[in-house]
Amino acid sequence: MPKIYHIRSMSLKNLVELKNDKIDQAEKILADAEVNKRELTPDEAAELAEIRDDVKRIKEALKIGDELDDSKDKKPKQEPAPDGGEPKPTQEQQDTRAFENFIRGRVIHERAGELTKTDNGAVIPTTIAQQIIKKVYDVSPILDKSQKYNVKGKLQIPYYDTTSGGINVAYAEEFTPLTSSNGKFTNIELDGFLAGALSKISNSLINNSQFDIVSFVVNQMGEDIARFIEHELLIGTSGKVEGLSTLTNSVTTAAGTAITSDEVVKLKDSIKDTFQNNALWIMSPATRTALRLLKGTDGHYLLNDDISSPFGTVLLGKPVYVSDNMPDVAAGKAVIYYGDMTGLATKFSENITTQVLREKYADEHATGVISWFEFDSKVQDAQKLAKLVMAGV
Repeated sequence: MPKIYHIRSMSLKNLVELKNDKIDQAEKILADAEVNKRELTPDEAAELAEIRDDVKRIKEALKIGDELDDSKDKKPKQEPAPDGGEPKPTQEQQDTRAFENFIRGRVIHERAGELTKTDNGAVIPTTIAQQIIKKVYDVSPILDKSQKYNVKGKLQIPYYDTTSGGINVAYAEEFTPLTSSNGKFTNIELDGFLAGALSKISNSLINNSQFDIVSFVVNQMGEDIARFIEHELLIGTSGKVEGLSTLTNSVTTAAGTAITSDEVVKLKDSIKDTFQNNALWIMSPATRTALRLLKGTDGHYLLNDDISSPFGTVLLGKPVYVSDNMPDVAAGKAVIYYGDMTGLATKFSENITTQVLREKYADEHATGVISWFEFDSKVQDAQKLAKLVMAGV
């Protein structure tokens, strides 16, 4: 039976048909064994296992295709004009036009969709700001996969701590009292730390009418904010956002400048099986390159390219995400995180607000776009996460 090596080049329709064919093939094998009341032969068992793996890969490819289709920009429906003329622009279309007009310095009359003016510039409409927020989540899967809370003020997250012992379950006899033992309830407190992102846009680009200025602002601000937030979630800043920096569940390498395959396996197995389902690896591009050279006891490479994986590569069956915010292999550094990112709590006290500053950077022939937000992040369930730390010098 031919294996599936080129599902990337297949259309979604052909993938569905191939999946159905595989399932029909498996059902025929099982039906024949049932009708003849016999056990599966070794060849049939191997064939069924191969079909199962093929169907799994096809389903992953179909899932990715659906996600890509959903992420495409859909044109909002316009309300038909009552007199049968031109349809009325949607709120998003009005906001986009007003935003572009303001950045380009066009003089227009006050009307629906005009930007709100302030002493510091103009506030970007909600529909545009929401695109920036979505871009932040798209760029940073660490933030997207963390457990997010949107509340004002301080947030206390209770959890049951069993580090000093949990509830003791043991055999007992009638009329013999049980011995009391239990863990304790404690809490993680999330505050709010104010942060800002500033992006300056060349007025030469702004004055180019062929340039999609709105998309540029959305992408630029989204990437700037995502890069900063991701750094804080992974590395943290003393006295501010902790992120994963306080994680204690760790595996330490024997050497300060090299990682072995055994150490990678130990890191994965440091997370209980119940939390493995949504686990992923996080490392720098250079660390991923180093791990490409590692082989298991069977001689196969531990890290492989896989188009069905969310990020294109898998390590011991789990997706690998690379981030420039992660340190490269060096003595004493935490170079790999592994686990289910819902073990990390992220709280936003203030939604991302964005303003356009046209006058502030006039002497630089530039226009500023600034965003403010308030957030915090801490580990809320340490048993879901682990890190690989390089040995010290």
